[in-house]
Amino acid sequence: MSAADGTGDPVILATAGYDHTIRFWQAHSGICYRTVQHPDSQVNALEITPDKQLIAAAGYQHIRMYDLNSNNPKPVVNYDGISKNVTAVGFHEEGKWMYTGGEDNSARIWDLRSRNLQCQRIFQVNAPVNCICLHPNQGELFIGDQSGCIHKWDLKTDKNEHLIPETDASIQSISIDPMGTMMAAVTNKGTCHIWTITGGRRDDPTQLHQKADFSVSKRYALKCLFSPDSTLLATTLADNSAKIWKTADLSLHTELKDSSQRWVWDCAFSGDSQYIITASSDNMARLWSVDSGEVKKEYSGHQKAVVCLAFRDESIQ
Repeated sequence: MSAADGTGDPVILATAGYDHTIRFWQAHSGICYRTVQHPDSQVNALEITPDKQLIAAAGYQHIRMYDLNSNNPKPVVNYDGISKNVTAVGFHEEGKWMYTGGEDNSARIWDLRSRNLQCQRIFQVNAPVNCICLHPNQGELFIGDQSGCIHKWDLKTDKNEHLIPETDASIQSISIDPMGTMMAAVTNKGTCHIWTITGGRRDDPTQLHQKADFSVSKRYALKCLFSPDSTLLATTLADNSAKIWKTADLSLHTELKDSSQRWVWDCAFSGDSQYIITASSDNMARLWSVDSGEVKKEYSGHQKAVVCLAFRDESIQ
């Protein structure tokens, strides 16, 4: 992780949640150098554009995008035409479009080439959308909903398939490793499901092959995320911990616990897979050593639960 100075910085760390603010941090020092007010609602999800110019905040009935490289406190893109909560947001790797999902039972694709957001396509499902994961091939979206369904939406052909890995469980989070060989999903029953992936190159659609399912917690699981080097899988949990698993054999690598930590909602790895940042209901974000499980830095300043974060460091590129 390189040094941070808060201006045109190679390292960007932002956190948000229920206190209606987005905070930007120097990752190495723990100092908050900018706070943006987000008065209309809590922030459910954050994501940084691939060119590191903007950060998108998904809230109740809206999406806002803020300039990362100026101190302008107002959103530069503002879209209000959605019912209910927007729960997921992410970007095409070249920044041409954005995807969102939400409690209006839909996933949406937005054209980013103009500053007034245009919704290009909508994929309707039968339950609120909790999470969306874009395959590294940039052509397929995997959408997890509260009914327990994972939908695969092929953006080139507009075909879709779905699977239900566990009955009567909500899909909370989906992750595909950067090499496109594995997919994980976690549920509100604390189960993690793992698939191997074949295909997904050129016109060859991906195929999922069930590999394993295992319990990561006796309580809710909230998020799963593969490390950039694909060797680890992090799960954040309602049992006040995060756990990191080895993808080779799904053995527990590290448990991240702190006495004041509450539900752990979100996480992001450093580009070298050596560190992980977590966001928790105790109003804190923390930087941990992946191998030792030690807290290296605390990011303290939020007044309410921190439920989402966005992190980019130079080594991710």
